[in-house]
Amino acid sequence: MKHLVGKVITKEVSFMGDTVQIRKLSVNEVLTVQKIVQKANKAKGEEAQIILLQDVIKVAVPEAQELTNEDFKTFPIGELSELTESILSFAGLSGESATGN
Repeated sequence: MKHLVGKVITKEVSFMGDTVQIRKLSVNEVLTVQKIVQKANKAKGEEAQIILLQDVIKVAVPEAQELTNEDFKTFPIGELSELTESILSFAGLSGESATGN
């Protein structure tokens, strides 16, 4: 199994009528995302929820790492939420809520 250390698993998902590639998160990344979700849920503000979506997407979507906060604000919130839910599900966190519900 040593040869699998660092292996990246990806899949394509739909985003705004196009496809983007998402990465399966490592254990450390899952722990980081869980902390981000908990922090956002405590904040209870809409801005905190937007930041949560941005942070999760930046962790799992290689192409998103170059996007600025202003870039993220140009996307429909529903599309960002769906992408985040796809990321959490692919990571095995389908019970987590990225929208504080």
